[in-house]
Amino acid sequence: MAPPNMPVNPVVNVIRSESSEKYFDLSDGKFNVKGVPLLSEVPSNVTFSPFSSICQSSSDVPTHLLSRVSALSHKAGFLGFNKESSSDKLINSLGKFDNRDFLSIFRFKTWWSTMWVGNSGSDLQMETQWVLLNVPEINSYVIIIPIIDGSFRSAFQPGTDGHVMIFAESGSTQVKASKFDAIAYVHVSDNPYTLMKEAYSALRVHLNTFRLLEEKSAPNLVDKFGWCTWDAFYLTVEPVGVSHGVNEFVEAGVPPRFLIIDDGWQSINFDDDENPNEDAKNLVIGGTQMTARLHRLEECDKFKNYKGGSLLGPHAPSFDPKRPKMLISKAIELENVEKARDKAIQSGVTDLSEFQKQMQKHKQELDMIIGGGEEGSTTSSVSKEGSCRSCSCKAKNYGMKSFTCDLRTKFKNLDDIYVWHALCGAWGGVKPGTTHLNSKIIPCKVSPGLDGSMSDLAVVKLVEGGIGLVHPDQAGDFYNSMHSYLSEAGITGVKVDVIHTLEYVSEEFGGRVELAKAYYKGLTSSLVKNFNGTGLIASMQQCNDFFFLGTKQISIGRVGDDFWFQDPNGDPMGVYWLQGVHMIHCAYNSMWMGQFIQPDWDMFQSDHLCAKFHAGSRAICGGPVYISDSVGGHNFDLIRQLVYPDGTIPKCQHFALPTRDCLFKNPLFDSKTALKIWNVNKFGGVMGAFNCQGAGWDPKEKRIKGYSQCYKEILYSVHVSEIEWDQKMEAAHLGKAEEYVVYLNQANELFQMTPKSDPIQMVIQPSSFEIFSFVPVQKLGSNNTKFAPIGLTNMFNSGGTIQELDYTSGMESYSAKIKVKGGGNFLAYSSQSPKKCCLNGAVVTFEWSASGKLSLNLPWVEEAAGISDVVLVF
Repeated sequence: MAPPNMPVNPVVNVIRSESSEKYFDLSDGKFNVKGVPLLSEVPSNVTFSPFSSICQSSSDVPTHLLSRVSALSHKAGFLGFNKESSSDKLINSLGKFDNRDFLSIFRFKTWWSTMWVGNSGSDLQMETQWVLLNVPEINSYVIIIPIIDGSFRSAFQPGTDGHVMIFAESGSTQVKASKFDAIAYVHVSDNPYTLMKEAYSALRVHLNTFRLLEEKSAPNLVDKFGWCTWDAFYLTVEPVGVSHGVNEFVEAGVPPRFLIIDDGWQSINFDDDENPNEDAKNLVIGGTQMTARLHRLEECDKFKNYKGGSLLGPHAPSFDPKRPKMLISKAIELENVEKARDKAIQSGVTDLSEFQKQMQKHKQELDMIIGGGEEGSTTSSVSKEGSCRSCSCKAKNYGMKSFTCDLRTKFKNLDDIYVWHALCGAWGGVKPGTTHLNSKIIPCKVSPGLDGSMSDLAVVKLVEGGIGLVHPDQAGDFYNSMHSYLSEAGITGVKVDVIHTLEYVSEEFGGRVELAKAYYKGLTSSLVKNFNGTGLIASMQQCNDFFFLGTKQISIGRVGDDFWFQDPNGDPMGVYWLQGVHMIHCAYNSMWMGQFIQPDWDMFQSDHLCAKFHAGSRAICGGPVYISDSVGGHNFDLIRQLVYPDGTIPKCQHFALPTRDCLFKNPLFDSKTALKIWNVNKFGGVMGAFNCQGAGWDPKEKRIKGYSQCYKEILYSVHVSEIEWDQKMEAAHLGKAEEYVVYLNQANELFQMTPKSDPIQMVIQPSSFEIFSFVPVQKLGSNNTKFAPIGLTNMFNSGGTIQELDYTSGMESYSAKIKVKGGGNFLAYSSQSPKKCCLNGAVVTFEWSASGKLSLNLPWVEEAAGISDVVLVF
């Protein structure tokens, strides 16, 4: 029976356009917007339908969202096509365009997507997820988005002679179709950021298979600092090392508020292992585990053998930070020999004895390092002293629950502990016959749409081993069994990785759309039940299937490829140029992904050669900040420019997006364009300019590679008008100021600017950046003293440190009252020197110069949560 007051069949609301204005027209082989041709030579089997003629909304769509979409429905519609015969894979031209600038997002790997620009349909890349067309003739932009229609999903491909091809596939030869009424969506707006919001709002109403970010709550970690174990340990992660790692941050005064225990904690083994119930041995670096499967849903022996209290007593186990590095270094040496052997085989070499000899030598050395550390391992970490008084842990208890309990006892600020798992359990899924679940090894079949993608070790390994897929009927049981155990063990969330594997194994299960629906339904249910509905970071998920089908509840996810500290293909300059590539992924992907989820710019290493470059972008990205430092490998001075002493961060109010002048440019290898990203704080705007030139996608080689000729200084400009104030309702009034003060964080300089001023011209070196704070000027008193608070200059996002701002006037004086979080140098612009300055109720000295710089030093007051009250009286 249906619950009380709930209709058995949802009420359907018909979308009605509130305007008779006609934007799109398809006639005589031309697809036009307001009379401007967008596509020509449109085949006769292609159809266009107004949004209101196709979309019917269910009753569970929020009324305000339905009203918003209805009011704009005349600016939207659907493209479809029909074929004479049905198939599980259909491809059709939607027409052609030339000499029109576009921005697009395409999948360069199964899991990851990035931007691409051009001016012809033939410039598009395989697996394009959307294309944004510049239409200056009407001062507008048009987006065309391949979507889901029935059991088919779609993507764009390049055609010949400027044609845009749409490829629709079900993922199963048993699921066929010949006609689509709504396989692509089109929308027009005069603002590219508003366009994204409007378009994906309309698709949310039309598909009703996902929810927008604005409808969901973000996880607690979104405005906090964290540490991920991956680059520190890879697969060698274990309790003692994790505890020592967290402790280093705490002792340095930057306590992590969340911890992600990455891959390496699970119980996995290989199909040919002698004991099907025993963990695989001696796994060190990523790749070696990709054909392994879960043999139980609980933690591996490294964590299961942890004894409660071991880390709390005076005789806590010691930890050698050199050991993980030695293991990783030796494992990489072994991997390099294996790669050299494989290349030799491909070259026709038959005598492989020298390779075998080297491999055997490295394996023996690796075994010796692993064996030499077992005495101090957690399997013997038994402590008779120390106990967990703050948790209901049983005496002499072992395992993950005891470990998380001890971590929280030792580190009071640690709010969240997440663990990693693949969507299918482990990389290779769940091993048949080892759990109560019905799993079966399914061969992996890669979609033809991915033929143009970059070669990927993960794909090679998954195709090699297949996936132990739990039957979709048991998806809910699968996730709940795993997550309920973890939740009971003190885990508050999961990082779900390797998400886009379902498309490989959908043949027997109704195709990729239906299989995804079943899995995401189970995942969503478990997320709500076990992790407060928010405790999940999505990763390796950057494809439209996931966003359209998997984000009803998931509210945060990665928007970039993995952080690569060096080029895995051996380019020595990769240590530099890969960092800029990462930022481009994140900035442009946020344009669409930010409609569904809170963009997560991923971790980085604070002691990396380009760590400061990364830190500058994370400071204003609008999401969490977390790093993956090895134990003992930190740059705490850098971290302190990102993180408060309580482990929170001065987070922006929006998510960072590229400025308009970057949208149709190539900030990676056109030798002239800087990546500029904008965001807003409570009392001002912020913009980061980054020189990412020097690498990018090569369509012919189908890989991301270095373009060394572009790795050079460039000239760029910034202007206050490039902040999109109206994209955050609370910030819209900030964009109406008559005058602004501009603070350059790296140069430590102040400028004044009005909306009519010329842009600030700057030169920026490769792998370098500048952060600009734009603060509205307030005129105080009868003599119009100009004042603008900048914030703490020792933090990258200076403006984010200002919590409250109030201006008051009296009979004889006027004042600026500011609440600032953090300790360090507070800076403001003031055209006149204040009469006095009060800090937390006491009169203090300050510095003021005729240039308008006003500064004073603020302490971190723990009792006040680090917030200082500053009052400047004029």
